[in-house]
Parts: sequence; C-alpha cells; structure tokens
Amino acid sequence: MKFQKWNIGTPDERDVALLRSAGYPCLLSTVLAARGITSAEAAAEFLERSRKLTHSPMLLKDMDKAVERIQRAISQKETIAVFGDYDVDGITSTVLLRDYLQSCGVKCLRYIPRRIEDGYGLSEDAIRGLHDQGATLMVTVDCGITGNEEVDFANSLGMDVVITDHHECKENLPAAVAVVDPHRADCPYPFKHLAGVGVALMLVLALGGESREDALFARYCTLAAIGTIADVMRMEGENRTIVSCGLEALPHTDFVGVHALLKEAGLLGKPITSIQIGFVLSPRINAAGRMGAADLAADLLETSDPARAEELAKELCELNRERQAVEQAICADAVEKIGRLSNEERSALVLSSERWHQGVVGIVASRLSEKYACPSFMIHLKDGTGKGSCRSYGGFNLFAALESCADLLDGFGGHELAAGFTIPEGNIDAFRQRMNRYVRSASGGEVPVSCLDIDAAITCPAEMTLSEAEHLSYLEPYGAGNPRPTLALLGATVDSIQPVGQGRHLKLRLSKGTCRFDAIFFSVTEEECGICAGSRVDAAFYLQANTFRGNTTLQLQLIDIRPSLTPSRHEAADLELLDRLTGGGRLTAQETARLGASREQFAAFWVALERRLRQGKLETERLPFLRRLASQGGGTESFLRAGLAVRVFAERGLLSLADGDETVTLSLNPIQGKVDLNACPYLMRLHGCAARNGGDGL
Repeated sequence: MKFQKWNIGTPDERDVALLRSAGYPCLLSTVLAARGITSAEAAAEFLERSRKLTHSPMLLKDMDKAVERIQRAISQKETIAVFGDYDVDGITSTVLLRDYLQSCGVKCLRYIPRRIEDGYGLSEDAIRGLHDQGATLMVTVDCGITGNEEVDFANSLGMDVVITDHHECKENLPAAVAVVDPHRADCPYPFKHLAGVGVALMLVLALGGESREDALFARYCTLAAIGTIADVMRMEGENRTIVSCGLEALPHTDFVGVHALLKEAGLLGKPITSIQIGFVLSPRINAAGRMGAADLAADLLETSDPARAEELAKELCELNRERQAVEQAICADAVEKIGRLSNEERSALVLSSERWHQGVVGIVASRLSEKYACPSFMIHLKDGTGKGSCRSYGGFNLFAALESCADLLDGFGGHELAAGFTIPEGNIDAFRQRMNRYVRSASGGEVPVSCLDIDAAITCPAEMTLSEAEHLSYLEPYGAGNPRPTLALLGATVDSIQPVGQGRHLKLRLSKGTCRFDAIFFSVTEEECGICAGSRVDAAFYLQANTFRGNTTLQLQLIDIRPSLTPSRHEAADLELLDRLTGGGRLTAQETARLGASREQFAAFWVALERRLRQGKLETERLPFLRRLASQGGGTESFLRAGLAVRVFAERGLLSLADGDETVTLSLNPIQGKVDLNACPYLMRLHGCAARNGGDGL
C-alpha cells in the first residue's frame, strides 16, 4: 500500500441515474455525481469548454499603468528587459512576453536566473547587468512580488520596473511603476488562480487591445497552457479556458521548439492531454532550470530554426535523464535521514545536506510529502547558508508557516503549496523544531496519514469498457480542483503478476466475476507491491486506453493496491457464523463441525499472534489480518477458525481486542499461570452441540 487511507466517494445512485437519463455515459455520470455535479444543467455547464476568457485583463490592478509604461517604451524604441524565473511557468512567461515585444519592433533583453548561482527572484547584480546593456524598463514575469529592495535598486539606476507575478504578496509591495498580481488585496480581478504565464498572457492581451485579443490568444494559449499545467494551478475558470484552447492549438502551434520537444519525447502526432503535458513535456522543460540551464529551454521555445530546435530538444531530454538519476540518489539519502528522525520531528520533514543538488531538492520534497503525508523542507547547504525548497501536503499553507518562522530565515517566497527559502545553517535545528510544532498545532495534534481520494468504487465491472474510458476525457483538462478521475475495484482477484521494464514496473491481470482487466503499476517492484497471484485485493486506478502495436485496449493504471477490505461471499458467511456463535444464535450440526478447530490449530494461531504482539500493539485492517493469521493455522476452514481463535483468546483475557469499522486493534495482556481455553463459553457451546445425538444444533 502506498496510501495508508483510501477516501472512497459514494455518489448517490439517484444522482447517477438522473445524469444517465440525460444521456451522459455511466462512468462519467458516476464521477460527476461524486464531485457534487448532480443535475444535467450543472453537468452541461461544467463540461462546456469556453473558447473565450471571461474577464477583461484591464480588471487586474495596475494593468493600466503597466500598459501605459510599456507602450511608451515601445513607441520610444527603449530597450526592455524581461526578467523571468527558471521553472516551466517562468520560462514560458518569459518567451511569451519577449516574443510579443519583439514583434512590436523593440530591442528586448532576456534574463532568467541560474538556479544555483543566482537563486530565486530578482538580484542587484542581474539588474545592474541589464542596465549596463541599455535597458531602461524591466518587466518581471512569474517573480518580483517580494523584491522590494531590488526594485529600489533599479529605481536608483533610473530603470523603471513593471512587476507581473502570481505569488503571494507581503504587506508592503515593491515601489514599481506597476505591480500586477491577482493576489494583491486591492486587485478586483475575479479569478485569483492564474499562473505566472497566465498573468503574462493577460498583459499581452491588454497591450494588444480588444481588437487583437483573439489573434494574440490563439498564438500564445499553447505556451500559457504548458506553464499553467506545469505550475499545478487550479483547473477552473480562466485556467480551464487557457488550457483547453492551448491543448487544442498544440498540433499547429507556431513555436517550432514545441514540435521538436514533442517529437523527441515520442509524442508527435499523438493526442496530447494535460497528462502528457504534466508528466512528459513539462519535466523536460523544467529539467533545464533545475540543472542550471534554463536558457537552454528558453532558446528551444524561441527558435524558429527546425534543425536548431531538434538539437536543443535532444539536449533537453538528456538533461532530464541526468536530473532523474540525481533525484533518485537524493531521495534515497533523504529516506535514510528520515529513518533517524524522532517522532517529534516527523510532522514536518526538515532535511539538509551539502551533497544535494540545489535544483532537484524541490522535486524530492514533493515525493517525500506524498510518501510521508506531511510538509517537506529540503535544504541544500553551501558555505554556511541553506537554500531550501518546500512542498505542502493536504492543503497545509506553507507561506503562512514560513511567515511564522521569518525571524529564522534570510528570506522566503512562493505560495501556499510550494515555496522557497534561505536560512543560515545554524538556524536549521531551531527551524525544524518550530516548524514541527507549527504543523502539529495546525493539524490539532493528529498524526498525519497519507490519503488517496477516490471518486467511486465500481459496482458493476462490466461497465468498465474502452468506450466508457474514452468518455471520461470529457472532464479534461485535469489539474488541481479537477483531478483525473480515480476509481476503485474492490474485492478483485490477482490472476497474474509479472515485472516489466527491467523490473521497474509491474504488469497485472485482475478479475472480478467474469470480467478480466489488464493493469500496469509504474515504478513499483514485486517486493514493494507485496501482492502475489491468487490474492484478493482492492485496486485504485486511472482507467485508460492503451495502444500497443496499433491495437487499443482497456487498461487500469494502478495508483495503489491493497489486500481487500471487502469480504468474499465465503468470508462474509464465516464472519456471520462467528457473530451467531458469540451472540448465542442457533447453529446447525454442519456449522458446528466447521467451527471445530483442533488443539494444534489454536496453538499455531497463538504462536503467530504472540510473536507479533510482543512487538507492541497492532492496529490493522481486519480482513487482511485474519487472512494472514489463517495462513498460519493450515487445514480446512482456516479463515473461520482463525477468527474463532482470536475471539476465544480475547474472551479468555489473553489479549485485548477492539473492533473498528474496518480495522482491528490487538494487544497482549499480562497473564500469570495457565489459561483454560475450554472454559470459554463459545467452545463450551460447540462441545455441547457436538455431544448431542443427531447434531440438530443449539
């Protein structure tokens, strides 16, 4: 199990039926109902993909000032510098704005910081360099909102600054000509979740004017879509429009670098969804910034030379492979460090090392947050200073948490779910202690567990067809607030399991009733999976069409798999029989015989239980626990008799037993002397029944 808890939605059957009667396919209706979309009108509104942005870019606070200053620079042939960021959002923002400004005939400089040498955001050295090259106006994209001192420095040089950003604002804004950020407290723009590239797009649309909005949106929506998906923005409102139109325009975009990267990644000519952008294209662009070569990705997106684009795309993909290797090494080191942390230090993971690559720690922080169900803070150390990247978990507000520790930091920036910070090495221990206290306080002292949100469990496996899987794509584009549909198949059987991809992945065959399904479990080994052929399991998955050698079939892309928490018919009958025995209900002679465990079986069950419980209290899922215990007893009716043994041991006081909805908690009791199991009333009833002639039951 990758996730400790599954939250499985239970859509109302009447809502599903209503949507189906309106003509929506079965699984699509199920997912819509699970997400609270329960009428035909609401479904039509949600699934509608608008082709036009709803709000005027001029609603953004200071947009009028930004437009006036930039248009003046264009008309007076000033040199303009675009200052971006080194992630996908920042790179696409930089390319988008610079492409537009160059089309206006102005000289436009580009500056993207090097992640390791320069760090995040504005810097005086960079500003001085741009000024020395003749820039009289600097426009920031996806950064700058916390650069108060740097903007003051630019002003002192006589360089005007226009800031466009989408990160959280501090109380005092920089003294720029214009500060365009939807998160400004005084910004009336209704949609607050634009990516940095979304704000840059709005700036270009405002500069072009209403008459050119459609043409400019058509040119730049693909770049804006890539940046929006990569920055994991909420997939609703304006973002949904940007991404929908951007994906549709992708095959015929004017940016030849995008085509070259699609080709190198093996996606050219294939249908592209938000999934491919998020998991294939974006990591390759992002790798450039993480490995200290963000300009390489910007060069790729800016070039108009197909041969040069092909060359740069190959370099980018090679950088991504290098990044993956570095990431795996850091992750292994971090997991080892976590093993040495105390329980008080596991509410927020604060880890540091001089060996870690500064550009990759953010990705590892994401992995750790998911794996350990808590916020993660990964810090690269150099010369007594730590540069950290942090990632949230469960909606925890990182920006507010960093603000609470501001006195320990040299600086920080970002938003609720992802942020960066700088910290003196000597403050890391204090930061770790305070951040752990903050997280525990915010969570009410509860121990976090990794959770998987599942839209619904499939009640009729026959309804999972290739056609139904394709209809789920109506929900695209996916993203925060509109995740890819996650479904569960409960009580399935593993018919076969085999490693593929040089042992890095697993291919499974699952069945339930007469239905059979192929499944793939990426980046999981047989040992990690812990499931074998013949096991009864619950599977959580994405439903997808898989094309191999021209043949398209249905496939389950597994997210998690666990021993099933739903009983089979035989197990349910056994549990009902045990309830009748312990509750004083009537038993037949045949049922009494089935319950007749031997002394050797009881002994085997006790040895297995005592060995495990001597390690401490056990809290686990009831059915998988009984199945494991049953395997220790051997013989027929082992599941039934394992359940009986546990109840007998508990009644005799050998152990404490507490039942939850799906869990069981057991612990050993201190006992002196021997305990007579035959004195248990459950066994006395069984012995009495067996002694009766005819075996008519109790």
